[in-house]
Amino acid sequence: MTRPLYVIKAGSATLDRETIHKEIAELVARGARVLLVAGGATGIERHYAAIGRPMPHLRLANGDAVRYCPPAEMAHLVNAYEQVTLPAVEHNLRALDLSAFTAVAARGALVTGRANRPLKAHTDAGRSVVVRDHRAGVPTGVDSARLSTLLDAYDVVCLSAPVADHDGGAPLNVDADVLAAVLANALDADHLRLVTGTAGLLTDPDDPRSTLCDAYPGDGARYAGGRMRQKVRAAEIALEGSADVAITGPHTMTEPSAWTRFWRTREPAADLTLLTKMVSVPSVSGDEAELASFLAEWCRERGMDAGVDGAGNLVATRGSGPRRLLLLGHLDTVPHHWPVEWNKGELWGRGSVDAKGSLANFLEVLAHADIPEDGQLCVVGAVEEEISSSKGAYHVRDHYPADAVVIGEPSGSHKLTLGYFGLFKLRVTASVPSGHSAGMDAVSAPDRLTGALGALRDAVLALAPEALSAVIDISCATEREHNSATGILNFRVPPGADLDALRAAALGQTDDDVAIEVLRATPGYAGGRSSSLVKVFTRAFADAGVKPRFVVKKGTSDMNTLATTWRDVPMVAYGPGDSSLDHTDEERIDGMEYRTARSLLADAVNRWFALPERSR
Repeated sequence: MTRPLYVIKAGSATLDRETIHKEIAELVARGARVLLVAGGATGIERHYAAIGRPMPHLRLANGDAVRYCPPAEMAHLVNAYEQVTLPAVEHNLRALDLSAFTAVAARGALVTGRANRPLKAHTDAGRSVVVRDHRAGVPTGVDSARLSTLLDAYDVVCLSAPVADHDGGAPLNVDADVLAAVLANALDADHLRLVTGTAGLLTDPDDPRSTLCDAYPGDGARYAGGRMRQKVRAAEIALEGSADVAITGPHTMTEPSAWTRFWRTREPAADLTLLTKMVSVPSVSGDEAELASFLAEWCRERGMDAGVDGAGNLVATRGSGPRRLLLLGHLDTVPHHWPVEWNKGELWGRGSVDAKGSLANFLEVLAHADIPEDGQLCVVGAVEEEISSSKGAYHVRDHYPADAVVIGEPSGSHKLTLGYFGLFKLRVTASVPSGHSAGMDAVSAPDRLTGALGALRDAVLALAPEALSAVIDISCATEREHNSATGILNFRVPPGADLDALRAAALGQTDDDVAIEVLRATPGYAGGRSSSLVKVFTRAFADAGVKPRFVVKKGTSDMNTLATTWRDVPMVAYGPGDSSLDHTDEERIDGMEYRTARSLLADAVNRWFALPERSR
């Protein structure tokens, strides 16, 4: 499971507070990597006061005052970070039992930059001068490989300005917000948070409740003054990457109502807003919390009962009656993500098809459906559907009983999925004594593994000839006495396959030098066309003039997980999008396809609630 990366920029005033450090600890606790970019204004003031040195400033033509950083001054600036700011950050993090690596970004050229052009300034006498020795610049290069290694080794990596000069001069002072944005883009971060002392970007600086909730490229500049201009600039630089970007505060990341979120692309029409925003928030398996929180807030704003359950699932409901219809989608995607874009009526982005399009439709239908007094419509966005754990679906299975279920998976607006193949997943490890591969009759661990995998395939396919198989991972290890090779062998098995027999056949291939472990044995599931749920969809298709196709898919979905214990509960899967684009870099969804599926789903849901009791 990929560990998400948060890049967090916090200024001196924020770092002086306990709140931000606790919030970072919470991110680490849920598995995130954290790169903290520390601002240093307060630390610089303290350092200069401690050494009794006046801090030089320049007055710019627009009247702004900036810290003057000639080469001789840069050593003092570096000392301020290394002796005051960074030790304080490390102390606060270690007090929360977090391992921390802290460094000025110039050290070892972790980040390099280029100097700005000469600066026009005004003397105290009002005379205009050109300042050529001011060591200010912009970050342009990041040693991504070393930083990635550090992020894997420590709970938190904390960097600060200055950065190394690409041309070999004295270090360059750079804006910390811009530094954070450049780092987020270079490291393909999932989330960028620019933490400030106000409630995001205020449309009225005198009204702390005037937060601009949503900003698109070019929007923020008209509201930004003073230091906020650099935050807006940094946010828009980060929009060139694929992180979700927000200015948060005051001095916190846990109050989304006080955020300004920055979005890369505008939706072509208002009814495509939710879909666009969902795809714009990365949610690779294990990193669903941000999207779940965003969607829970979206639901609550529209009067729905919504929250995040103990498994991390989004759960939103309307109605409290005993007749329960469950719409089960999933929040997570496979890696990797890229900048979201609308192009010729199609939304390009990871998860647009699998399966945020389906989940967005579920939520929009939930918001507008006619729920009778004796009915309840529940939407769940499950976590970890794309990995073997299926954590979210198992929680749903055990906590949210329903009378019928629609699974949110793409097959296209004109298809209804009646079932899925099951999953039979094995870990196979072959071990051989250490020895030179040139020895007489030498058999390497990969050789032995290859033979074992072939024998396993034959044994399983003899019992389930329609099954599909693939080796999805191989790793090798060398030890003093033994070498080993491990492979993960995946079978997609048809509904009705005898998993107990498959398990016995597979484990029967165990040998002294081959260990076999069953990682997953989830049966296939296929419902017929006669259920009430299929009938309401069929009528919705007919009213829309659509001749549907009914399919059983060779993949596996959360339908299989529910079916492990749920009996006599009608289930189908329905959702917009071309499933052949799942997990590819061509993933995209057509806006009209999305709308068609939403309309058909809404009709089917309303028809289900209108059915008499005996017909369900």
